[in-house]
Amino acid sequence: MAEPSSASPEDPWGKVDSAYSDSGLDSSLFVDSARKGSIVSRANSIGSTSASSVPNTDDEDSDYHQETYKESYKDRRRRAHTQAEQKRRDAIKKGYDDLQAIVPTCQQQDFSIGSQKLSKAIVLQKTIDYIQFLHKEKKKQEEEVSTLRKDVTALKIMKVNYEQIVKAHQDNPNEGKDQVSDQLKFNVFQGIMDSLFQSFNASISVTSFQELSACVFSWIEEHCKPQTLRDIVIGVLHQLKNQLY
Repeated sequence: MAEPSSASPEDPWGKVDSAYSDSGLDSSLFVDSARKGSIVSRANSIGSTSASSVPNTDDEDSDYHQETYKESYKDRRRRAHTQAEQKRRDAIKKGYDDLQAIVPTCQQQDFSIGSQKLSKAIVLQKTIDYIQFLHKEKKKQEEEVSTLRKDVTALKIMKVNYEQIVKAHQDNPNEGKDQVSDQLKFNVFQGIMDSLFQSFNASISVTSFQELSACVFSWIEEHCKPQTLRDIVIGVLHQLKNQLY
């Protein structure tokens, strides 16, 4: 009668051992290999589970580097913008300082604001006023230069005329000996004016400016007619002719 198997129905390795003992094979070898295979499969299943539970560190590193790069790019742009804005403000400040140093009216003390620093609006207004003053001075100087040029042109013409007179006198030294002297011309003028002054003094009233104005116009209409002046000149010339001859 066969002995009952010592392996329990719950022990699979015991069943395998009894099965292979009946066939005459070494059951211990098969049991060891089966146990090793079971251990390896369990290890592989544990490894796959642990690998699936571990997050992907390479993707996180790339995301981190990309975010760091974006932040650094924003910082660089912000820093560049800040520097450009600072340069612009420095340039504006330097411009106002130069204006205040160049414009004389900005350097004069304004008692209305005391010793306070001039504001940008005041500096600009004083600069505008000074530029307008310079424009007026330039226009005035241009007018003076134009007048001087006209005077120079007139003097050149007079110079040419006097040179021609001198040259003509040198060519004909005897010409002009019978010319009327300046004293005789003055005597003629004096005689005419004396005659006119007699009628002027007798006709003009100096009581008020209104009467003086009215008398002057009436005297001119009565005593300064062409025929009257002609008669006065003829009379003066006759007197001088009698004195000379």
